[in-house]
Amino acid sequence: MAEYIQITVKLFAIFQEVLATDELQINLESGTSVSTIFDRLVSQYPHLEKWRSLTRYAVNLNFADPQTILKNGDEVALIPPVSGG
Repeated sequence: MAEYIQITVKLFAIFQEVLATDELQINLESGTSVSTIFDRLVSQYPHLEKWRSLTRYAVNLNFADPQTILKNGDEVALIPPVSGG
């Protein structure tokens, strides 16, 4: 039987607009990588796919690689490109 972990996902800019919230609580299988969070969002909101290559990730306030394995209680931020100056 799979073990699950709970992750807090912080959303900004386009993600916040599309999902109409700034934070999600999601349960994932233990051993899941950061990129799986993006996969899950795209499965519900396919038009977000165009942001995949432009999005940076942070785990517990530190920039992280998409292949970073998550642990229970981690906080993941999806950081899209920001325009303006």
